[in-house]
Amino acid sequence: MTASTHIIQSGSVRLHALTRGEAENPALVLVHGYPDNHSVWDAVAERLAQQFYVIAYDVRGAGQSDKPAKTADYRMPLLAQDLQAVVDALIPGRRFHLAAHDWGSIQSWESVTTDALKGRIASFSSVSGPCLDHMGFWMRKHLFSTSFSNISKAVRQLFSSWYIVFFQLPLLAPLMWKAGLAKAWPVYLRLREGVSEPEANPTQRDDGAIGVRLYRANFMNKMFRPEQRFAHCPVQLIVPTADNYVGTQLFSELTDWVEHLYRRDIDATHWVLLTHAPQVAQWIADFAHTIDSNQEDSALRAVRVSPASARPLTSAHKPERA
Repeated sequence: MTASTHIIQSGSVRLHALTRGEAENPALVLVHGYPDNHSVWDAVAERLAQQFYVIAYDVRGAGQSDKPAKTADYRMPLLAQDLQAVVDALIPGRRFHLAAHDWGSIQSWESVTTDALKGRIASFSSVSGPCLDHMGFWMRKHLFSTSFSNISKAVRQLFSSWYIVFFQLPLLAPLMWKAGLAKAWPVYLRLREGVSEPEANPTQRDDGAIGVRLYRANFMNKMFRPEQRFAHCPVQLIVPTADNYVGTQLFSELTDWVEHLYRRDIDATHWVLLTHAPQVAQWIADFAHTIDSNQEDSALRAVRVSPASARPLTSAHKPERA
């Protein structure tokens, strides 16, 4: 399906976006993670465009979008501002469904739990990307627990997240991408993740080298000073059980923060968008259609992990925290 290209202004940053499908169809926005750009969604987007008006954009610092030089220009509120700029330009005033992977999911939680797009985000499908605030509370609870099991879960996650600490170093990670990691990246994906990319990413070097600013701008602040974040829309978790970077345990206590929470586990590695595109597309589509119907069907009820709620799917309130 032919994609249309758009350039959107978000403050001083220009964002590159693509749309697929008929504009009158329900709108669905896809947000990519690190070290990718919008093209990581291509196989999923092509399938979804049969039913939705699909919008995918390069986040700031990636692909053909602008790449601000200051680390502070990658903070969460600005990333949320970018999403708002995209939907205001392409689907002004309309409700939309949101799906995101990896860091795209991490930054999308900011929009799902704050007021700027409340009432417009109809649903959120999160793939391998926890909210950093939720993660901050989770790490505190488990690291300082008296339970050996809880402490071991936290330690395992710290080891899985070694790269985040590495990314805090000012120069080393960007230099590695420029020195040859970009060329070796497809080999790494194939050997470590079981992924064969359909074609080389021409912006891979910059996507990797510049994208580390996302981690440097947000991670430590959120870990040491997390804020309470309650989702204002239904959330579907798509959890690859063989993820080498995001432990499944990080999604075990989200009922504290999400009233309508659903979870689908899949035997896959982190880049499930590339290895299991048909299944991911189907789950995102099914979830969006069910939410639009405002009626939880038996298939969705079977994967619900939050307590049953009498409140409709199109509204949400703050769950009672344990």
